[in-house]
Amino acid sequence: MPMSSLKDLFQDELRDLYHAEKQILRALPKMINAASDQDLQSAFQEHLDQTQEHVARLEQIFKKQKMAARGKVCKGMQGIIEEGQELLKEDAEQAVLDAALIAAAQKVEHYEIASYGTIRTYAQEMGKPELAQLLQQTLDEEYAANDKLTQLAERRINLKAE
Repeated sequence: MPMSSLKDLFQDELRDLYHAEKQILRALPKMINAASDQDLQSAFQEHLDQTQEHVARLEQIFKKQKMAARGKVCKGMQGIIEEGQELLKEDAEQAVLDAALIAAAQKVEHYEIASYGTIRTYAQEMGKPELAQLLQQTLDEEYAANDKLTQLAERRINLKAE
């Protein structure tokens, strides 16, 4: 599909994000199972629940744009998740694995923050404040998830891994 306008780019990025979120939905249960720290498991579970809401918001945006809710392979997220899956195969002490899981999860969060921030700005520039608001809501949740992971790492998990 040729991209000749910001709307085309917005739609392309929307499909990319949709596929990214679907990949995250498949990866988070594995991370929950691999984590030994109860608070880390809870943080991953909370983000799994939020990710389901993120998918639903994206589907609302597809509907408002009169687009079919379908993704485009998100190679960026695919690579980040594959890298995270490699961690699960490592022979690591449990506390070290928890620290590594946080690092992998934060790579995911940072990708999402960049993507949602970009697409939110496109929506604003296209004069679509209702879409921008939905995207901002998800962006705020992504920042909060990242902050929670940072706090877990700095307050306890990295110290245990040391």
